[in-house]
Formats: sequence, structure tokens, C-alpha cells
Amino acid sequence: MAKRLEVYKCKVCGNIVEVMTGGDGALVCCGQDMVLMSENTVDAAQEKHVPVATKVSGGWEVVVGSVPHPMEEKHYIEWIELNTNGTSYKVFLKPGQEPKAFFPVEADTVTVREYCNLHGLWKS
Repeated sequence: MAKRLEVYKCKVCGNIVEVMTGGDGALVCCGQDMVLMSENTVDAAQEKHVPVATKVSGGWEVVVGSVPHPMEEKHYIEWIELNTNGTSYKVFLKPGQEPKAFFPVEADTVTVREYCNLHGLWKS
């Protein structure tokens, strides 16, 4: 049973979906069940993948890693997401950009996560 905000990936073509509304059915792509992506479980350099959120004037700044994450064609952060008070905000990134995002959101607490094309889903 898929749940809201879970992220699934197709092992065949690489499609990634985030669940908006959970249901009882299986998520299928390319004739196979999609795989639920677990947060913070891939064996990789944690200091380059855990997103760091800082409350700043006018919102939140999120930087991926305490050590800057590579943003190369073959290894980069695809997106950064901020969740608070039942609302989700997402910034999509491309190789060559900085691994960070600004969210003009007034909130006292947030949850953030990011997706690395090689090392998966990470959350803080």
C-alpha cells in the first residue's frame, strides 16, 4: 500500500514517482512493481548527502551536505524538497548548478529531503 509522499523508482527505465494520494494498488512501470526508495539507507558519503536546512530572512535555505555535493553530468542532486504544515515545496536542479535551494516559506519547523541520481533519497 503506497502512502502519501513516498518515493518509488522503476528499476528498468528509472522513472521516479512521488505518491500524492496513497492507495491499495501496486505502482507498476515497465511491467514490474516499482521499488520504494528508503531515505538515508544507501552506502555513500553521508557528509555529502544529508540536506541541511537553515532558517533565514524570508524563508529557508537548504544546502545538500556539509561538504558540497558534486553537480556533474553523471552525479548530481536532481531535486530538493521542503515539507511543512502539510505542504510540500520542490526545486529541481541540473548538473552545473549549486546543490542548494531557497524556499520562501514562513514556518518554524521543516523536514527536507533530496534525491541524488547515484545514491538515492536522503532526509533530515
